[in-house]
Amino acid sequence: MKLLRTFVGLSIFLLAAMGAVPAQAYDLPAVNLGFTSFMDGGPPAGPGLYFSQYIQYWSSDKFTDQDGGRLLPDAANEDLAAWISLSQFLYQSDKPLLAGGKMGLDVIVPVVSLDLSYDFNPGFPEDNGSGLGDILIGPYLQWDPIMGPNGPIFMHRVELQLILPTGKYDEDKELNPGSNFFSFNPYWSGTLFITPRWTVSTRIHYLWNAENDDPTVPGADDTQAGQAVHLNFATAYEIIPQTLRIGINAYYLKQISDFQVDGNDVDDSREQVLGIGPGLLWHINKDAHLFFNTYFETEAENRPEGTRLNLRLVYHF
Repeated sequence: MKLLRTFVGLSIFLLAAMGAVPAQAYDLPAVNLGFTSFMDGGPPAGPGLYFSQYIQYWSSDKFTDQDGGRLLPDAANEDLAAWISLSQFLYQSDKPLLAGGKMGLDVIVPVVSLDLSYDFNPGFPEDNGSGLGDILIGPYLQWDPIMGPNGPIFMHRVELQLILPTGKYDEDKELNPGSNFFSFNPYWSGTLFITPRWTVSTRIHYLWNAENDDPTVPGADDTQAGQAVHLNFATAYEIIPQTLRIGINAYYLKQISDFQVDGNDVDDSREQVLGIGPGLLWHINKDAHLFFNTYFETEAENRPEGTRLNLRLVYHF
């Protein structure tokens, strides 16, 4: 039995070294998966300066392959825990700039803590601990709500998000707080009031990634993560007027072009995931708002699959 375990371990190590446990997967940068949800089409208290603090906990015990099955053998028993802190500073002007849209600026500073462990590890992917993530800067246009006889009907926004490669990165580690490449991640978001108390919101992103000139793939001069689309969507009902909304929140990510190594496409490298669960929004007062969201992931391919818990406090000065 001891000889058999030694043989199995050696076989897994060789498979990993030969690429059967692909280093080219899990290449997309960190993006907004479930950080925003209800009432996303506009700031909750109109123009001015906002500060938001996000805390998200993501845990996974399954790394998936291109078919959604287990990437690693059962003996690995992988366990990933990620704490993500986002400190957001947002300014919303009250002066129309373009087609009635009012200019704003969004700046997000992330700090990420990664902890990846195994029961059995003959050279599987490793984490790079804790550190600064990739800073996000986004100019945007916010349109005033379209009003009806009983209040707002629709509000929406367009933002041109830039993800800067400021995060902690080590080419010898597969899971890093930073991506080591620039990304362009614009989005459109909107909120529709089906009734004064029932809302539906969405945020739809496109993701383009520049080359990584210091990649984690052994022997490669450069890599380029594929393009992707990802969206958050949520619906909520106001059960206590001007105080509490409860609802369902979700996100979906789909990579639409292949990962590239030295300019060559890598087959079966595209990522996807769907997360869905309950959430609530507590309007503490007119300037303070607290969001709580839970997401259970499914349909994952080429990425970890797990559970996310998200807490977000928004304050308007």
